[in-house]
Amino acid sequence: MIKASRRRVRGQIVAVSRSSSGCSRLYARAVGLAVDDAAGSGSPVVCLPMLGMSRVGTAMAFSPALGGRSGLREVYLDLPGHGDSPGEGAADSQTVLDAVCEGLERHLQQPALLAGASYGAYLAAGIARQRPHLVGGLLLVCPGVRVGVQERDLPADEPPPAEPGWLDEAPAELHGHLDRALGQRTRAVVAQVLQALTLGGPGDEQYLNALTDGAGYALADQNADVVFNGPVAVVAGRNDRVVGYADQFRLLRNYPRGTYSAVAAAGHYLPFEQPAVFRALTQDWLRRCTA
Repeated sequence: MIKASRRRVRGQIVAVSRSSSGCSRLYARAVGLAVDDAAGSGSPVVCLPMLGMSRVGTAMAFSPALGGRSGLREVYLDLPGHGDSPGEGAADSQTVLDAVCEGLERHLQQPALLAGASYGAYLAAGIARQRPHLVGGLLLVCPGVRVGVQERDLPADEPPPAEPGWLDEAPAELHGHLDRALGQRTRAVVAQVLQALTLGGPGDEQYLNALTDGAGYALADQNADVVFNGPVAVVAGRNDRVVGYADQFRLLRNYPRGTYSAVAAAGHYLPFEQPAVFRALTQDWLRRCTA
C-alpha cells in the first residue's frame, strides 16, 4: 500500500495522462463508483486498485493474468477519490470499503471473486472479514496488512542488481519510491509502472490526502483473526520494501484454503515485474475457485 501514489509524492502532483484503456467494456457507475465491466453471465472477478491508481492501470496489471479462461467477467472499478470516482463521504477506509460493498450488492447478483493489489488487497481482505457473503474467493497481491509504516515487517536485504540507467525516465520525485518498491529494476519495468500510475481519470487529491493522513486510514478490524473459508491466494514480492512479505505470510492463519507465494526478483509492482509467474499463480487460483 503506497502513500506515494500516481499523483502524490510527498504532497506533489505528478502529471497525469488521460489515455484510454482500449478495452471494449461497459462503462457504468455503481453507487458513484466508475466501473469497467466486461458484462456477460460469467463469474465476476472484481479487481480493486492500489492507492491512487485508476481502474485503467489496474486492468493493465490484472487482465493479462486473468485472460484465457472462459466464463469470467472482469470488473474494474475506481475507488472513491480515484480515477473517475468522486471523493464522496468521509475520507476513511471504512467508508471506502462500504462504498465498494454497496457497489457489489447493487451491481452484481452473486458473490464476486475479489482481486486486489496493495491498498485494494487490504480492502478485499476487509470485505471478506466483514461481508463474507459477498466474496467467493480472494487474490491478494502485495497486500497491505497494516497501514502504519512503523508496524510493517519489511525486508532488510537489498534487491538484485539494477540495470544501468533504470530510473533515467522516471520523475525525480518517484526515484525513492521506486527504489523501495521494485525488485526487478529495469527500464522496461519502470516504463510499465509509470504508465499504469498515470492512466485514467484525475482522481481527487484532497480526498486522498485526507484518507491517508487521517486516523481512519486503518480499518478498526485490521488485526482481527476472522476466518474466511473461500479459496485464497496471497502473492508477495520477495523484494517489496513497501509492505514486505512476512506479514503477508501470517495472513494464512485466517485462510484455511489459502496458498502463499513470495516471488523472487519482484517487489510491490509484482504483476509488471514477474508477469509469467503472476499469471501462473492467478490461473491456479482461478482453477481452485471454479473447481
